Amino acid sequence: MRVKVDELGSTIEQILSGPRGILAADESFGTIGKRFAKANIESTPESRREYREMLFTTPGIERYISAVILFDETIHQTVSGGKAIPQYLSEKNIVPGIKVDKGTVGFSQFPEEKVTEGLDGLAKRCTDYKELGAKFAKWRAVFPINSYSPSRLAIETNALLLSRYASVCQQVGLVPIVEPEVLMDGSHSIDLCEEVTTTVLESVFHHLYHQRVVLEAIILKPNMILYGKENPQ
Repeated sequence: MRVKVDELGSTIEQILSGPRGILAADESFGTIGKRFAKANIESTPESRREYREMLFTTPGIERYISAVILFDETIHQTVSGGKAIPQYLSEKNIVPGIKVDKGTVGFSQFPEEKVTEGLDGLAKRCTDYKELGAKFAKWRAVFPINSYSPSRLAIETNALLLSRYASVCQQVGLVPIVEPEVLMDGSHSIDLCEEVTTTVLESVFHHLYHQRVVLEAIILKPNMILYGKENPQ
């Protein structure tokens, strides 16, 4: 299947237009449940829908937000009045997108390292999401820094998964947001963060190239180069 570069490029231009940002409204059930609990709100499909509707219907939101990353539950929901959320956002010149990874799990035999799941059935899910109105997708891989990580195997595995995800997205007409995140957790130096981030990005682009991903039709979401948050500097 030929990648529709012009269509993907048009979506990227819309997402990156003007002094606007991307709203991440893709909290998992666990994450949003913890936030609701702090406010004594029960986490139910309706309470989650109402919360996200409150965000999306904020007057003038389109002046500040160019795109929204939705959760699987949310992309199937409607705002009050019955209009599908992706349609509502599109009519406000906000690009609807979707988180497609299934979160991280422990990497076998590598304590404290993570690998991102979600490739199984990805092509079908992406096709369905596009039919629901999504124009882009997001997949996040995480790389903690400590005395023995990230290992080369963890870097290569996550980079390969990111590249396979990006390839699938482009084949079905979704812009892939590629997010390799070197975590701030720990006391590492800013120099080590730079070294690890460089290694991770080199691996990611190596695999993107070999998976024949069209590089001008992706959005890279890298981490900042920072000290570990427990580093006194």
